[in-house]
Amino acid sequence: MKGCPYGSHRVIEPAGFLPQAALRIDNSLDLYDNEILVDVTTLNVDSASFTQIREACEDDVTKISSMIMDIVRERGKLQNPVTGSGGMFIGKVSKIGKDLLRRDLEIGDTIASLVSLSLTPLNIERIVQVHLEKDQIDIEGKAVLFESGIYARLPSDIPPKMALAVLDVAGAPAQVDKLVKKGMNVAILGGGGKSGLLCCYAAMKKCRDSGKVVVVEYSVENAERIRKLGLAHEVIIADATKPLEVYEKITEFTQGDLCDVVINNVNVPGTEMGSILCAKDNGIVYFFSMATSFTRAALGAEGVGKDITMMIGNGYTKGHAEFALGILRESSEIRRLFQKLYI
Repeated sequence: MKGCPYGSHRVIEPAGFLPQAALRIDNSLDLYDNEILVDVTTLNVDSASFTQIREACEDDVTKISSMIMDIVRERGKLQNPVTGSGGMFIGKVSKIGKDLLRRDLEIGDTIASLVSLSLTPLNIERIVQVHLEKDQIDIEGKAVLFESGIYARLPSDIPPKMALAVLDVAGAPAQVDKLVKKGMNVAILGGGGKSGLLCCYAAMKKCRDSGKVVVVEYSVENAERIRKLGLAHEVIIADATKPLEVYEKITEFTQGDLCDVVINNVNVPGTEMGSILCAKDNGIVYFFSMATSFTRAALGAEGVGKDITMMIGNGYTKGHAEFALGILRESSEIRRLFQKLYI
């Protein structure tokens, strides 16, 4: 039997919704003819989601495991009910529906999902280990990819968990590469995490010799790491939830010019206005963080009279996986750092 390419056949409630917006989906392992079944080994949880879960569970791995299991049991997918976000997985293909056999994919291939866990039917048999500092959870379980679901074969030259960490945020640096031009002023809020570091690299590649890249970072340790790696012209230590503090420091650094492009990677709520105030009129603010409230962003920009383009951080753009993995191949410093953090 063939299902909807977008997975609507798996939606239990509300009827007529697509899987990401649904409250509950069918995570049974009876495969439709246009689905792929994967034996999952590791989940890479979205940063905003994992931060919220850690805080709610006070970093107790037993409580975190229980919360993750409860979410999947209730929803049929790993979608944080607070942030609405999910993450992605790596695993081995165990079955391919007969209508998809012509794809360039074979049983036994190790792949990373490039679609969110917030729409992916997931069964967790057992949580093996929770990696607090990596936003990753090792499991025994299975997931289903729909016909429309995108994925990437894991490369042979990059360790799987490092590749997973990079692919989870691949859309961000690839979008930065599209948005940023030589000579621009670029601000990156939250430059110390995995998406932030890759965005810094992509921005500096365009603007190192013409333009300015400034990072706003809350963590002193992360700020020093960015300075040492030469991933920005300036690193400002500030609280991105305090918009006037951020605005004043960016204004000072840019001598009042503000920024052509602002990238928001911060994994906590309340950073919309700091991003908006830093942008020039007719500038671009790219909200990659899943902690963003787009209501706050839209009404906030209107309230301060900012004529700017605001972009939702779509995790997919053509070629994003290869672009992000290419950064690890180009930069031995970033590769060493990711190896330290994610292996």
